[in-house]
Amino acid sequence: MASGSNSLIWFRKGIRIHDNPALEHASKGSDYLYPVFVIDPHYMEPDPNASSSGSTLAGVNRIRFLLESLADLDSSLQRLGSRLLVLKGEPSEVLLCCLKEWNIKKLCFEYDTEPYYQGLDIKVKNYASASGIEVFSPVSHTLFNPADIIQKNDGRPPLSYQSFLKLAGQPSWASSPLSTVISSLPPIGNVGNCEISNVPTLPELGYEDIGQDELTPFRGGESEALKRLGDAMSNKEWVAKFEKPKGDPSAFLKPATTVLSPYLKFGCLSSRYFYQCIQDVQKNVKSHTLPPVSLLGQLLWRDFFYTVAFGTPNFDQMKDNRICKQIPWNVDDELLEAWRDARTGFPWIDAIMVQLRKWGWMHHLARHSVACFLTRGDLFVHWEKGRDVFGRLLIDSDWAINNGNWLWLSCSSFFYQYNRIYSPISFGKKYDPNGNCIRHFLPILKDMPKEYIYEPWTAPLSIQTKAKCIIGKDYPKPVISHDIASKECKRKLAEAYELNKKLNGVVGEEDLKILKRKLEKDRSSESKPKRLIQQQLIQ
Repeated sequence: MASGSNSLIWFRKGIRIHDNPALEHASKGSDYLYPVFVIDPHYMEPDPNASSSGSTLAGVNRIRFLLESLADLDSSLQRLGSRLLVLKGEPSEVLLCCLKEWNIKKLCFEYDTEPYYQGLDIKVKNYASASGIEVFSPVSHTLFNPADIIQKNDGRPPLSYQSFLKLAGQPSWASSPLSTVISSLPPIGNVGNCEISNVPTLPELGYEDIGQDELTPFRGGESEALKRLGDAMSNKEWVAKFEKPKGDPSAFLKPATTVLSPYLKFGCLSSRYFYQCIQDVQKNVKSHTLPPVSLLGQLLWRDFFYTVAFGTPNFDQMKDNRICKQIPWNVDDELLEAWRDARTGFPWIDAIMVQLRKWGWMHHLARHSVACFLTRGDLFVHWEKGRDVFGRLLIDSDWAINNGNWLWLSCSSFFYQYNRIYSPISFGKKYDPNGNCIRHFLPILKDMPKEYIYEPWTAPLSIQTKAKCIIGKDYPKPVISHDIASKECKRKLAEAYELNKKLNGVVGEEDLKILKRKLEKDRSSESKPKRLIQQQLIQ
């Protein structure tokens, strides 16, 4: 058993050295410091039944990104006279064993608002409290403490971005320099009987070798995060003029954003340090954009979603979620799988979904397109199903932001203009008339003339033959007629909104079933010619 003043820093997110208050506090006045990361099987174990390589909860791209981030952290710790101690198992159980075995007097970890981590933390804090162990759990993953914002708002989270900004004001730490350098760390004490390993590789976790073309081009780790940040901040004019709604969703060789979201998700980059870097640029330019569209505004959006998610019970579901409209979404596994597996027959949608599977990332407007298509725009499939696909495949998948965006894009919460639909044909064409993005991610369509690249089913058979892509054989026919389906979606949402208004938001399962039957009855009484047209289009 180790003796002396022993501290443990438990890494979960916050996988970095710079601006890490938990690491700083753990190292102060300690004879020995144990830096720990626990490989959580529920997150990391291969799932042979999953639709693509990865675990039940995470695609292989995100798992690899995390492993690269941990390897980078280990290198940084070694330069400071320490190393990362990797253990495996249910995190709270593993941690309790470490606290006992190493006679820990001080436990430090970054505060996490996700329900899963909140549950783990209660167990660990209860044990620490009963054992006389000091616990230090600072808020450093976000710019603000969500609990403080909620308290200022009489115990309820603000439900609009503007009201959030008004309540939040300036972060308390914003005008003071953050601690970004640690010169050395206390050594690691005796690890006793605990099973310590190095950061594992994908094959060591049970994953087969995956071809490079199937893996994301974005590498994990604090070093890469700070390099990307430096590159972005060096273009002062770009930072000053950044406007969120603008940017090209079809740009893939050089994405039209910073691609810093996965580094923020894992805490390889401190959002607080990012905030200060943007402020420094803004101070030195004549003019700059403002929230909500500015780069600073994007970080504040992140905190907005964290705050609403933290203060809303059942934020990740429709049922029993007081801020979510109750809508009778379709349960259609065939349509869901066609969307997930890039088989909708709409090249713009399918190209984005291939990019998601291969890269684990796509531009925010591309995300908007495919999320709208799955839910309120065309397929009317439940947003929770799309959320699960994004939640598994995105390298920047973040519980609060992913759920918040799906609530928004399905017009279930925050945004209610359901008549504004992203066309799966004209929206992409506006940015990329030649269809370069489609040609890259859907090579079967690479020889299709640009006149037909967004609607290949309209190409004459002679053109399809010449392009070596017969629609219905080499590439699927559209799963729906967009014009008919989008009108149908608007009609359903209008009825659902009316029901939510009439029942003052208290809509039960039986109410939804009755509405669903009514919508189906109304649809079946449509004129016969209209139905025949739709059938012909999707055959």
